[in-house]
Amino acid sequence: MNIKPLADRVVIKMQEAEETTKSGIILAGSAKEKPEVAEVVAVGPGGVVDGKEVKMELKVGDKVLISKYSGTEVKLDGEEYTILRQSDVLAIVD
Repeated sequence: MNIKPLADRVVIKMQEAEETTKSGIILAGSAKEKPEVAEVVAVGPGGVVDGKEVKMELKVGDKVLISKYSGTEVKLDGEEYTILRQSDVLAIVD
């Protein structure tokens, strides 16, 4: 199945949380923080949203930084994705 976002929405896939700390301590599943870096897997066409013209700045393959609790999480074909508005993306990570 394929996800095609509408308007100014993007579909992202979160990157895996770190299993060890910088000092080498292995974390239990409940101690891991939710990742904040994700990869864009689909981008909507943009257009007029809430009376304003929205130009899509993101593209498929971009690594982005998002806030911890933004977007809507969905599960499709066993994979977890998050759908959010382009304006909810904080930055593109190089």
